[in-house]
Amino acid sequence: MASSHIYAKRRIKNIVAMVLSVAATAIGLIFLAWILWETLSQGIAAIKPQLFTKITAYREEGGLANAMVGSLILNTLGILIATPIGVMAGTWLSEYSLRSRLGPIIRFLNDILLSAPSIVLGLFAYTIIVLPMKWATNGDITFSGFAGGIALALIALPVIVRTTDEMLRLVPSTLREAALSLGVPQWKLTVQILIRSARSGIVTGVLLALARISGETAPLLFTAFGNNFMTFNPLDKMPSLPQVIYEYTKDPSPDINTLAWAGAFVLTMFVLLLSLTARFAFSRSKVSHD
Repeated sequence: MASSHIYAKRRIKNIVAMVLSVAATAIGLIFLAWILWETLSQGIAAIKPQLFTKITAYREEGGLANAMVGSLILNTLGILIATPIGVMAGTWLSEYSLRSRLGPIIRFLNDILLSAPSIVLGLFAYTIIVLPMKWATNGDITFSGFAGGIALALIALPVIVRTTDEMLRLVPSTLREAALSLGVPQWKLTVQILIRSARSGIVTGVLLALARISGETAPLLFTAFGNNFMTFNPLDKMPSLPQVIYEYTKDPSPDINTLAWAGAFVLTMFVLLLSLTARFAFSRSKVSHD
């Protein structure tokens, strides 16, 4: 009797937990569908070829081509800067900081940086890059795409560090012991065995970091600033899709507002695609570790 009562109680708890989990998932999917539908319905009038071929200088008759190209350049700069530093830092935390007191301190500081407001990081990049460049060039170069890339790299860096650290920790310790017993040096073990084993998870972290910085607006207002024309030079003011959306939502023109909604839909779909790709890569790395 007692065992059957305990079994029934556990079964009820399991059913309640499953119902709550399914309800939470359904609520999340409903909000996602709502966001996609709202951005699509409000911006569908502007989703046409000129959205991807014309620049924002033409306003109502223009598109968002320069903003999309600018976002691509800025995000690429941010990821190219953050990825090698983040992977090396995460590798050090996982493999070399075990006997160091700095390991827990750096992990704690990385977690703080992970939750730091993006506007604070943008102001930091403005202080260390934009202002010195202005003084060094007598005002010829102030805001720039390079400064925007640095600001985005500061946001992406802690995500990559955390993911690299966690993915390397998932690699079985027996793999390390087997390699070291064969006389493999620590650096070769790390580079040729551990990082290769965890590369799917590390790529997942990079993709998540890219999705994280793709929609950032505040740091770019202090660094890249924006531009209504097509710009490829990182030392010039550079437009970005989030910054253009932010400016166009405040415009009194309904056509400009529609362009902002169309840009929001394109940006949302891009981030969604990146997130799904990251989840797929993470599931593959989890299966390979199992």
